[in-house]
Amino acid sequence: MVNAAGTVSAVGGLPAMIRFLALFAFVLGGPAFAAEPMAPPGAPADAFPRPDRPVAEIVAPRWSSEAERDRAGEFEAVAKGMGIAPGETVADIGAGSGYYVVRLSPRVGPGGRVLAEDVTPDYLAALEKRVAGLANVTAVRGEPHDPRLPAASVDAAILVHMYHEITQPFGLLYNLAPAMRPGGRVGIVDADDVPSRHGTPPALLRCELTAAGYRETGFHPLKGGAYLAVFAAPAPDARPAPATIRPCRDATTRR
Repeated sequence: MVNAAGTVSAVGGLPAMIRFLALFAFVLGGPAFAAEPMAPPGAPADAFPRPDRPVAEIVAPRWSSEAERDRAGEFEAVAKGMGIAPGETVADIGAGSGYYVVRLSPRVGPGGRVLAEDVTPDYLAALEKRVAGLANVTAVRGEPHDPRLPAASVDAAILVHMYHEITQPFGLLYNLAPAMRPGGRVGIVDADDVPSRHGTPPALLRCELTAAGYRETGFHPLKGGAYLAVFAAPAPDARPAPATIRPCRDATTRR
């Protein structure tokens, strides 16, 4: 607690200090913590091999203006390619500014649910404000190698223009698989380019997803040199053991 001199007393110990810091951060105009994980942690990042390719930096919560993306028909093309239907639970992994989240909300309807997951506190804080009026949206704080989503809770998961930014893709894919319901779809939208230019060559993507036990079920070219690749996740007991996963050689970057 704060005493008359304005300092934090020892009464209540560490929890009192945490409450004080949270209140202080709120007064300054921003939350101390944004969103929370929805599930216990999965396998740790150091259990998996590092990818044999560059990992792009996270530079912004959005990659293009929403008006431009709407004009290109991006969301509709991805939603159609993923077969997203009313009543489904959809996880947006790396939700960023929420472009997909606010469009998925009416798409799945009141009987569905959107899980807006990200790892960047500032993005999550802004996202929570944006979706405050959407009753079927929940913001989720994940980890770079683990989305921290409940088991068997997701019908469709999308990773949009962020796969090349994942520092531990094998860990994320391994920890995402148990969250998928039987017949669930995982869709990855990315540019057909090398990771250092914020893209993932389709051949490299297929190799990494296959190494993690995923099976490709669809591939859809999008406007502007992008694509949507759709995969079925392995059942939790059919996932390859982390120690057996072998990184894929990034031949495109080497050329």
